[in-house]
Amino acid sequence: MASKKLLMLVGDFVEDYEAMVPFQTLLAVGHQVHVVCPDKKPGDYVATAIHDFEGQQTYTEKPGHRFAITHDFATIDAAGYDGLVIPGGRAPEYLRLYPAVIALVKHVAKHNKPIAAVCHGAQILAAAKVLDGIRCSAYPACRPEVELAGGNFADIAVTEAVTDGNFVTAPAWPAHPAWMAQYLALLGTKITL
Repeated sequence: MASKKLLMLVGDFVEDYEAMVPFQTLLAVGHQVHVVCPDKKPGDYVATAIHDFEGQQTYTEKPGHRFAITHDFATIDAAGYDGLVIPGGRAPEYLRLYPAVIALVKHVAKHNKPIAAVCHGAQILAAAKVLDGIRCSAYPACRPEVELAGGNFADIAVTEAVTDGNFVTAPAWPAHPAWMAQYLALLGTKITL
């Protein structure tokens, strides 16, 4: 298997597990993962948040770890990457407001490169208008955005993920095993025991 060069798009208050776990998983199997955030430089970090489901109508939020930025968003070339990872949390709310973020996502989608989005990451896909006809899962509160963008909301268990074309999406971090397994399959990554 050839190592893939992947891009992870994060911002402040990205969901801690949804950034850390895929980052470490993808590195562990030999891929390169470049972490970027608009307006941040290599060596900077984003604040993460830990979201949990404790019985309220929505998730609760607690401070997470600092997550390091490895590359400069302003100088990356989307054509040089084999895939994109979009974690959730509150970061997608404002990342989708950056025209350069939307252009990046449109480029990756247009070239049918694998895109993994979890939780609120679907907000960026919806804003980029790349979900038309795509079966897409997300945090349930993002359902209206997925549907308004022409996507077919996949109402699946919080531990499941769905692949449609070059998109792998999941509702939240409990889906990591299914989400990462399906993304690795799209990347052509083979793991043998």
